[in-house]
Amino acid sequence: MAGPAEILAAFRELSNLKQITREELHGLLQDGIHAALAKKHGATVQAEVEINEEKGAIRIVLLKTVVEEVTDPAREVPLEEARFMDPEFQIGDVMETEVDFNEFGRTAVQAAKQRIVQRVREGERTRIRDEFAGRVGDLLSGEVQQIERGKLVVMLNKFREAEAIIPYREQNHREHYHQGEPVRAVLKRVEDTPKGPRLILSRSDALFVQALFKLEVPEIQQGIVEIKAAAREVGSRTKIAVTSRDDAIDPVGACVGLKGSRVQAVVNELGGERIDIVPWSPDPERFAKLALAPARVARVFSDAMSRTIQAVVDEDQLSLAIGRNGQNVRLASELTGWKIDLYSSREWMEKGGEAPLFAPLPEEEEEEADVPLNEIEGLEIGTVAVLAEAGLTTLNDILDLDRDDLLRLPGIAPEEADRIMAIIDELTTEDDGDAGSSSA
Repeated sequence: MAGPAEILAAFRELSNLKQITREELHGLLQDGIHAALAKKHGATVQAEVEINEEKGAIRIVLLKTVVEEVTDPAREVPLEEARFMDPEFQIGDVMETEVDFNEFGRTAVQAAKQRIVQRVREGERTRIRDEFAGRVGDLLSGEVQQIERGKLVVMLNKFREAEAIIPYREQNHREHYHQGEPVRAVLKRVEDTPKGPRLILSRSDALFVQALFKLEVPEIQQGIVEIKAAAREVGSRTKIAVTSRDDAIDPVGACVGLKGSRVQAVVNELGGERIDIVPWSPDPERFAKLALAPARVARVFSDAMSRTIQAVVDEDQLSLAIGRNGQNVRLASELTGWKIDLYSSREWMEKGGEAPLFAPLPEEEEEEADVPLNEIEGLEIGTVAVLAEAGLTTLNDILDLDRDDLLRLPGIAPEEADRIMAIIDELTTEDDGDAGSSSA
C-alpha cells in the first residue's frame, strides 16, 4: 500500500490540477484523515495531524483523556490502561498515542480521499458561481462537447470545469452544429442544480446581439456608446437603439463602422440576420418614429396612461412600417416598450383628422404556445401529477431535464423516466423538422 510520501505526492498533483493552494491542500488532507480516524475510532475522536512535505511524512497522534470510568471510548481511556503505558498518569491527563499511517488500511485512505474530493468539488462550485454570477450578458466561447436531445453541451475555452449548455429554445434554428465545432454564445443566467452551477447560454436572445456589438465596437467597450434597448426575432431581424455620452460621436455610425465593417461582422456571426440600428431618445414619440425605421413616419400621438403610440404614415410607407407579417411594427413596439398602432394618412383622416383617437391594441397571441403536460400523448395521469408537484406543468419545463434529474423526483421510477425521455426525444425531433421548414 502507498505510504505517506506517495500519498503526499498524489495530493500535490491534485492541488496543481484543481488550482488549490498548499494551505488548502493541508487543510483538506487533515480533514480527510480526521474523517478516516472517525470511521475507525468513533465520531468524537480527537487527534493532532502534522504534515511535513519536505520529509514526505504525516504524523498522527490520538489524544485521549484519562478517566476513572470510560463513557466515550473514542476520546477517553481508563486510568488502569493508561498506567500500563506510563505509571505516572493521573485522572484528567491526556494520553498521546502515535498512529502509524499505514494502519489506516485501504478503506481508511479511501475515506480520506473521498472527503478531499468532495471539498475540492465544493470549492470548484463556489469558484464557478463567483466567476460567472456577475457576468450575465458576457460573450463566452467554447466548443460543442455533446448534443443531447436538441440542447448543446459546451466546453468553455477558459473555464472547462463549468457546466454550460445552450438549450433548444436558446438556439438559432437556422444554425446546425456538430460535436467539436467552435461556438460563441452569451451568458443568459446561472442556474443552481444538485450537481452545481449550470451556465445557460443563448444564441437567440437579444443579449447575444448586444454582446457581439460590444466585441466589435470599441466605443461600447469604453462606455462612450451604450445600447439602451434591443428587440429580436431570431434568424430574421434585430433592432437596437443606441445613444452616445459624447456629442462628437455618432452612436449609429460607431456601430456601423467604416463601410459597414462592424455591423457586417455581427451580421456574419448571425448568419445574415438583418439589423436595424436607430438612435435612442427619452421622448417616447420621437423614439417611436425612429424605431419604425426604415419607414418614414409623418405624425405620432402618445397616451402615457395606456403607454400607447398611434403613428400615422403615408400610404406608400404603410407596408414598410408594418413589415413582413407585422415584424417591423412588432419589433418597434418591443424596442420602445410601448404599444404602437399604425394608420395610413387616409385612415387617420377618416377617423377624425388631427385628433388622436386611441384604441387599445388587441392582445397578441404567443407565437409559440407552451404545451401543458396533460395534453401530451403518452404521459400517464399519475406521472403528470408527480411532475406537477415538482412545479413542472408544461413541455418547456421538462425539455432540458436529464434522466438523472427525473429520477430525483419522488415517485418517478427508472422505467417511467425512460418513457418520459423517449417522449421528449420524439417531440424534439418533430420540433427540429418544423423549425427547419419555417426558416426556408
